[in-house]
Amino acid sequence: MNSLFEESYGQETSHSFAPELSSVPQARHLTRAYLADWGLREEHSTVAELLVSELVTNALRHSRGTIKLALSFEDGLLRCEVEDADPFLPRACRARDDEERGRGLHLLELLSCCWGSARTSEGKAVWFELTANAAA
Repeated sequence: MNSLFEESYGQETSHSFAPELSSVPQARHLTRAYLADWGLREEHSTVAELLVSELVTNALRHSRGTIKLALSFEDGLLRCEVEDADPFLPRACRARDDEERGRGLHLLELLSCCWGSARTSEGKAVWFELTANAAA
């Protein structure tokens, strides 16, 4: 696995990925594994996986450096953040029906309770939050 373990404690974790296509399924797998370990319901994990996949894919398309994924879960709120070296903040726009790209941020708007982006010292971070419950 090309992911470098950085830190994990409680219900927070962060990982770094190489800027390569194999990082997308690795990020999905890690997201599912941590959310299952934290006891979140599968429907929350499925949505989080999809959105993490979109953000990591965007980071690969628009940046050249290491991609960082951070996950945290506290008080019923799951936060996922993807950081890359590109300083330009994303803008949501509508893709035309014949376009293959351009729907990731729209999915964030539809499926998360909130999302945003911010410049960092190394580029930018794009994040989303989901209300999530533990499995019964």
